[in-house]
Amino acid sequence: MTPSDTAPRKTSRRTRQNASRALVLIVLSIGLAVTLLPLVWMVLSSFKTQGDILGDPTAWLPRHFTWENYLQWLGPLDIGRYFMNTLVVALVTVLGNLLFCSMAGYALAKMRFRGRGLVFALVLVTLMIPAVVTFIPMFVVVSKLGLLNTYAALFLPFLASPLGVFLMRQFIGSLPDSLLEAARIDGAGELRIFVRIVLPLSGPALATLAILTFLTSWNNFLWPLVAAQGQSTYTLPIALSLFSVGSQATDYGLLLAGSVLVIAPVVLLFIALQKYFTQSIIGSAIK
Repeated sequence: MTPSDTAPRKTSRRTRQNASRALVLIVLSIGLAVTLLPLVWMVLSSFKTQGDILGDPTAWLPRHFTWENYLQWLGPLDIGRYFMNTLVVALVTVLGNLLFCSMAGYALAKMRFRGRGLVFALVLVTLMIPAVVTFIPMFVVVSKLGLLNTYAALFLPFLASPLGVFLMRQFIGSLPDSLLEAARIDGAGELRIFVRIVLPLSGPALATLAILTFLTSWNNFLWPLVAAQGQSTYTLPIALSLFSVGSQATDYGLLLAGSVLVIAPVVLLFIALQKYFTQSIIGSAIK
């Protein structure tokens, strides 16, 4: 076969590859647009007046630009108190999950003890139980402990999660045993190995767990609705729901501005940690 015969085949193959890439880009662009357009409309409409929103809801740009919706949240509605409540609960929940899930994951992945397989099987089973099923038992326990309407009631039931234990067990299991055995030969105990070797090598998994836990805690609505029984412990989703009923329910600009303020910290956190999140997802997919 001469070079003149292979040249058209290479050209045809390159053309098909370019067409496939173009098709993938078109599909991804459509998916991106469908995902982002509602968020863009929400952000732009939060700067509109009530008359603009009701007059032409399909308009993208505000006809009369206003900060009034945000000023109400930052002023009379005192969103700062709800923000701090949500932030405290989310941060304590993240720290608890990073500590307890990584410890459980290390024990299940690298330590040998009787019943280890059964314990891991129970963790997998609890992954399949709907969270709402556990609400009544959790409420009874928290109520008996006298913790209702406190911060502890909001974060105590979520300091560890089956998903976090599973994620950390899978990641730590991929670390080489020879590295841990070398540390044991040098006289390091399990706590020192865990703190000085396992945790520093588990950065991507810890970052992923932190993002998922923070996101879940930040957006949690049902449990704070049950456990927080006064405005002193209301979180942002509960506060936002207060203005979705009654006379404030028709103030769409106020609701949209509140929604933007609720999701903004989560978006910023994901942007800051997206590198670790992507590394962990790609690593899990390859394994």
